[in-house]
Amino acid sequence: MMDYHKVRSTFGVTKGQDLLSASIGFFDGHNDFLLRLMRAATPREVTWLGGGCGGHLDLARMKKAGFIGGLFAIFVPTASSGSPPDFKALMAQQPFALPMPPEMDARTAQPTALAMAGLMHWMARVAPNDFAVCRSVPEIRSAIDSDRIAGVMHMEGAEPIAPDLDVLYLFHEMGLRSLGPVWSRPTAFGHGVPMAFPGTPDTGPGLTGAGKDLVRLCNSLGILVDLSHMNEAGFNDVAAISDAPLVATHSNAHALCPSTRNLTDRQLSIIRESGGMVGLNFSTFYLNANGTSNPNTEWDTIARHLDYLIAKLGEDHVGLGSDFDGCVVPDLIGDVTGVPRMFEALAERGYEDSLLRKLARENWLACLDRIQR
Repeated sequence: MMDYHKVRSTFGVTKGQDLLSASIGFFDGHNDFLLRLMRAATPREVTWLGGGCGGHLDLARMKKAGFIGGLFAIFVPTASSGSPPDFKALMAQQPFALPMPPEMDARTAQPTALAMAGLMHWMARVAPNDFAVCRSVPEIRSAIDSDRIAGVMHMEGAEPIAPDLDVLYLFHEMGLRSLGPVWSRPTAFGHGVPMAFPGTPDTGPGLTGAGKDLVRLCNSLGILVDLSHMNEAGFNDVAAISDAPLVATHSNAHALCPSTRNLTDRQLSIIRESGGMVGLNFSTFYLNANGTSNPNTEWDTIARHLDYLIAKLGEDHVGLGSDFDGCVVPDLIGDVTGVPRMFEALAERGYEDSLLRKLARENWLACLDRIQR
C-alpha cells in the first residue's frame, strides 16, 4: 500500500490542503449544473458564484476542490404540467422498470436548450477571470493555465437537433463539443436505455437513418458522441460508423452493478479497441451492486468500479464522469469538494501518483484531443 504522506509530498501538497486540489486538479466528464441553474429559486448569481444554496456545484466550491474543467450538460427535462418525476422514489424498490418518457420534438426542446446554452455563456460573462467556455483542447489548457475553469458544452439527448441537422451547426458555433444522441427516452436519432434494475442495455432497435447521419456529422465537426444512455443496438451502430474514439462520459461496470445504464464487458472491450474512454459515474444507483440509491456507499464500492474499468480499458482510458447535480452521490463525496477525499482514499489503496493524474485530468484531455484532432 502506498504511503499516504509520501503521496502528499509527491504532489507538493502542504499540510492542511486536500490531495490534488491545489497541484493537479481534475476534469469531470459530466454534470447537470446548467439544469439546476435554470431551475434555481435563488438568484442565479448566488447559485453560480456560491452562496450555500445546495446542490453539488458552484464556482466557489469548484475552485476550492480543484475542479479545473468539465462537460456541462444541456438537458431538456420531460415536459410535464405538474412536478417532475421523483426518480429516487420510483427507483427505491428493486427490481424496477420505469416507463420510457415520450419522445420530444425539436420545436419543443429548442427553447430550453438555447436558454441553457445562453446560461453557460452568462457564467463566463459573470466570472470572466474564473470560467471560460472552451471549444478546443488548446483553449482548455489555456484556461487551466490561467486558473480559469474550462467549461465544455455538452448535450444530453439530441432532442433540440431536428433530423435535418441544420441547428447542430449553430450549437457547434456556440461551443457544443460533446453530444449524446439519446437520454433515457427515444429521439429522432435512436433509443436510450430505460431506467431499470436489474437489466441489460439490449433493449431495442439501433440508430435511425438520421441518427447515423448525426454520428457522421459529429465526427466531421469534432464533436464527441456520448454513448452513456445508448442502448446496445445503438452502441453497435455508433461503433460501426464512427471514426472517432468511443466514449461513455458517465457510466460504470455492468458486471458489478447490473443496471441498464452500465456497460457490459463486450462494450468496454469495443471502447478500448477504439482508443476511447469511460467516465466513472458517482450515482449510487449505478455504483451499488443492488442498484439502490443508498448514499452510505463505501470507498471500496467506488474503487471496485475503477479497478474493474481500468482492468478492462487500461489506465489511459478511464476518468471521472460525476453526474453532479443530476444524481444521488455517496455521502463520503457529498459534493464537488469531496472529490479530493476520493483521491486520498485511492492513494491509500495503492494508486500511484501517475495513475491518479491520468484519472484526474490527463486521460480526458488526451481523449478530447484525439476526437477533435
